[in-house]
Amino acid sequence: MNNDKFYIDGAWVAPVSPAFIDVIDPSTEEAFTRIALGSAADVDKAVAAARAAFPAFSTSSRASRIALLRKIVEIYERRYEEFVHAISQEMGAPLSLARDAQAAMGPGHLRELIKTLETYEFEELRGSTLIVREPIGVCGLITPWNWPINQIACKVGPALAAGCTMVLKPSEIAPIDALLFAEVLHEAGVPKGVFNLVNGDGPTVGAALSAHPDVDMMSFTGSTRAGIQVAKAAADTVKRVSQELGGKSANILLPDVDFRQAVTKGVAGCFGNSGQSCNAPTRMFVPAARMDEVKGYAKAAAETFKVGDPRAADTKLGPVVSQVQFDKIQDLIQAGIDEGAELVTGGTGRPEGLNRGYFVRPTIFANVRHDMRIAREEIFGPVLTILPYDSVEDVVRMANDTVYGLSSYVQSADLEQARKVAAQMRAGDVRINYPAWDWGAPFGGYKQSGNGREYSAFGLEEFLETKAIIGYAAA
Repeated sequence: MNNDKFYIDGAWVAPVSPAFIDVIDPSTEEAFTRIALGSAADVDKAVAAARAAFPAFSTSSRASRIALLRKIVEIYERRYEEFVHAISQEMGAPLSLARDAQAAMGPGHLRELIKTLETYEFEELRGSTLIVREPIGVCGLITPWNWPINQIACKVGPALAAGCTMVLKPSEIAPIDALLFAEVLHEAGVPKGVFNLVNGDGPTVGAALSAHPDVDMMSFTGSTRAGIQVAKAAADTVKRVSQELGGKSANILLPDVDFRQAVTKGVAGCFGNSGQSCNAPTRMFVPAARMDEVKGYAKAAAETFKVGDPRAADTKLGPVVSQVQFDKIQDLIQAGIDEGAELVTGGTGRPEGLNRGYFVRPTIFANVRHDMRIAREEIFGPVLTILPYDSVEDVVRMANDTVYGLSSYVQSADLEQARKVAAQMRAGDVRINYPAWDWGAPFGGYKQSGNGREYSAFGLEEFLETKAIIGYAAA
């Protein structure tokens, strides 16, 4: 591994000013490796390499970029188990989740992107004007720790497909999968300078990248708070900023639904990845008259989630990623208790039998008021809030009354009614009756959940600039 180095201009290089940080296994609270921490000087080197590589790569053929992406997928698949174990250890995902979902997102998105690139129209003649979509330039990419390789693939993949060059700053909390990915790209033959990686923290490397005058675009995934800082740092150079930020997604259970099934699936959707998903359905809205029934289903579902060692075969929930996250979740659970929400199961502290590791008790609150902190703040842990409603109009109003707008969920036996409610949701995606995953659907948010879209052609277009060549054809 090249943990003490950065990948710049096609080679593994030492940091300009050596500094290091431990990477913690959240299940043990102990360091298992360390990585180098970058500085503004390292960012300058990486951006210069990307800038130098841009003229040649931006004019490379579609066929060559498709071949490159296919090679990346091939090598990734060969090293798949390395990604599984790295992700499990660095961010605490149970091995089954790391294998079946976390690690799978990388090649899954790249395959979808290959299909997109094969048919995407980069040029279009409108009358005598040629509309050209061309690579935007040097891109700064900042990715989070909760679905690490997913977000790396969703940024690096379309940047490569578009013909852009880039500098990646992965999360310093879960950086090992990114180093593995850099090794994959190197072996696949990505031209030197096209992809560069500098590890570090947000206030140093992230800020330097966002403000850099030779970076044409920033693509950021993370908290709304950090996204605001990226946008402010980028503003002076008027670069494009694409952001996928926080969420507080509503899950509306309409009165005609099968409540046992809908609640059980809703609990699983909220608790998956230990609740560390920005699009998790964390606010469950149910008819007030069905609250007691729903509480029983939710409690039974929650208590099937065994929390423990990510390497154990029967573990459903691993730890949350860090002490900071653990403390934040504990504070919000206590706030729910203090503000009078009904604690159905779970609560503060670690689950029984676990005396170390950032493990959180799967927690359900019922009869939650809309003005409580647990109903308004992103908890990012295995904590579900259940809120009562009296009418469809009432629930639509409450569901939309949030600063966030990433995802919404609607459950109903009447598809037409579900569609009507879905049309009123102020969110980037609405999921009706827990649908299957769609690799081609756009992902991104309204309001303080961000701007721009990822996945498939929508992600590719974020990395393209539009040019009009007027008078291109004879009138």
